[in-house]
Amino acid sequence: MDNLNVQCRVCQNWESMEVESADYKNWKEGTLIQAAMPYLTPDQRELLISATCGTCWDDMFGEEEEE
Repeated sequence: MDNLNVQCRVCQNWESMEVESADYKNWKEGTLIQAAMPYLTPDQRELLISATCGTCWDDMFGEEEEE
């Protein structure tokens, strides 16, 4: 497992998460992040994709509505 420290580009807060090296490599090479790292939360995956934490994402776009 690798420890990733990722900073939100909006609020500048840091989050630490553990990922398998092979999973991270697969994602960087084109595997969908939810397939490569299903053990991460949606907020953690978004932080990796866009460098935006879940709180800032919700502030910018609103929370997801439940059906």
